[in-house]
Amino acid sequence: MKHIAVILAGGIGSRVGGNTPKQLLPLADGRSVIEHSIDAFELAPSIDEIAVVMHPDHISVMQELCQVNDWRKVTTIIPGGAERWESSRHAVEAYMKSAKPGRCISLLLHDAARPYVSQRIIADVCQALEEHEAVTVAVPSTDTIYITDHNRLTSMPPRETVWRAQTPQAFHLETIAETFRKAVEQGNIAATDDIGILHHYSPEIPVYIVPGEEQNRKITYREDL
Repeated sequence: MKHIAVILAGGIGSRVGGNTPKQLLPLADGRSVIEHSIDAFELAPSIDEIAVVMHPDHISVMQELCQVNDWRKVTTIIPGGAERWESSRHAVEAYMKSAKPGRCISLLLHDAARPYVSQRIIADVCQALEEHEAVTVAVPSTDTIYITDHNRLTSMPPRETVWRAQTPQAFHLETIAETFRKAVEQGNIAATDDIGILHHYSPEIPVYIVPGEEQNRKITYREDL
């Protein structure tokens, strides 16, 4: 199976503030968030190819970063959509157009804002894809979770049943392509990630969970940098 990492960097990171998307902001070593994210998949032996989905206004910046870093696995830069799911769909459709009959392909959709994904996570996700059509990464919640309605507590799910989602979220190409086809056909897409879309529009597909790590955190606010 050919494993392709898709780095999702189509957002503008409004919660970080400023005019520069958070994925292009520097970490402590001076290199940007997205450079660290791409590095992780560039170094992973199980990853054959990398695609970057970038906000259209910053594609030229991404092209410059590719030249500076000389990543050999980055083969394409795809314009992102207005919503996260649209960016994922753009990548899925691009690979469906170029897919050769009979070739098994998987896509590992990863948030560019998670620069600390480990080699262990990437390897375990690729291994799981050999047996499962859909794979996600998650960590058990160490906090009690409240379900609320207008600042009022409505329920408290048992903590041992609650996990926090991470990425990469990975799929056999045909599986996620069919899911997006159904989602676009039915409309009203409200899921916040790709597993959410699969769970809603293709609930018959079981999702295998690879244990994540606390270090695989997401850069959301400026202080996270």
